[in-house]
Amino acid sequence: MLPLLIVLAFVLVPVLEIYVLIQVGEVIGAWPLVGLLAAEVVLGAWIIRREGLRAWGALYDTVRSGVLQDRELGDAVLVMAGGVLIMLPGLITDVLGAVLVLPFTRPLLKRAMSAFAARRMRAAEARGVRFPPPGVGGAGFDPFGARPGPERVETPPGPVVRGEVVHDDDTTSKT
Repeated sequence: MLPLLIVLAFVLVPVLEIYVLIQVGEVIGAWPLVGLLAAEVVLGAWIIRREGLRAWGALYDTVRSGVLQDRELGDAVLVMAGGVLIMLPGLITDVLGAVLVLPFTRPLLKRAMSAFAARRMRAAEARGVRFPPPGVGGAGFDPFGARPGPERVETPPGPVVRGEVVHDDDTTSKT
């Protein structure tokens, strides 16, 4: 279902954009329409630059403090996506981009996206899909693909006491 929607979006959105551009161009004229599209590209680039710096700063603060700042990162992602949509030539994508950029619509979008993700997770759990899948995440997970086995040393649970191993029965002589 989702791949069909994506294909339809890639086919229908450009057709709708062209139709709307023709209609608006007939009303305001060709040169004002070209000026409007150029101004939208400049505005989108400015938003992306500003929010890109803000997102980078939020990511840096998150790494430095170790505390996930999901609100700031979520806002930055939505505003950057809105800036990209505004930069694309077309009036429909500009309206969608403006919805993502405006500060009073972002909380609604974040709430809707959170509800959508929660609904998808519940549906996946009902089908018996585990997150993360077996072998990914949790105990024994290695992002580099090493599997647990006899050659792999696992850290035992509990506190780790740092120290030095001293062997009393050192058989090597130092002469």
